[in-house]
Amino acid sequence: MALVLQIVVLPLVAFGLVQAFRVDPLIAVGVMLLAASPGGTTANLFSHLFRGDVALNVTLTAINSVLAALTIPLITNLAIGFFDAGGTLGLQFGKVMQVVAIVLVPVAVGMVVRQRSASFALRADRPVRAFSIVVLAAVSLGAIIGERESLGGYLREVGLVVTIFCLASLTLGYAGARLCRLSREQGIASAMEVGIHNTTVALTIALSVLNSTAVAIPSAVYSIVMYFLATAFGFAITRIGSAARQEAAERVPA
Repeated sequence: MALVLQIVVLPLVAFGLVQAFRVDPLIAVGVMLLAASPGGTTANLFSHLFRGDVALNVTLTAINSVLAALTIPLITNLAIGFFDAGGTLGLQFGKVMQVVAIVLVPVAVGMVVRQRSASFALRADRPVRAFSIVVLAAVSLGAIIGERESLGGYLREVGLVVTIFCLASLTLGYAGARLCRLSREQGIASAMEVGIHNTTVALTIALSVLNSTAVAIPSAVYSIVMYFLATAFGFAITRIGSAARQEAAERVPA
């Protein structure tokens, strides 16, 4: 269910939002690129914090990263064509190969290291995640600074869009899992996997492959928004779950 949501449903949600809010074509391409990006490793951390099924997160991240190597170029090129941004952007074969490398190389390296030395991979997990957050913050800041003159307009244009998109992603991830009769822990894992995108990948593609800071703005804003919303969502789900368990316990006859 989580994979269907990420690959099919989220791009449709993103497309509906950019159409409804009539955002700038380059920003619209950026939102679609964000929607196509896979779940990030940060989802594993959030899932752990809120007692989700971390093993499910790891599996989904690996599978979705492989699929994203195909879906990111497809969805991005469709967005470029639809929003008539082809005059300044384009993912030809050479650039598609860059996208594949950006998405798959880190996953492949991680899998090889974990297979050859599980203990080293375990020790390196926390420093690597901390380094990833630092890199994400630096890249996001660079994208924002690069468009500082237009930043106010971009934030007004895309701030609400990415906020709604993030809330929709988290909610769909949790509700979809629960509708499929998965456990609460799996629902939390699904919510974090679907809601927390690998914005580092999206930013790298926007800045390095498409050479557009405007396309990077939605991912830069999302990289900030998602931490606050995912935290609030996690606490809300945890409290609702605790209240439900307490109510069920009170109904049990003494």
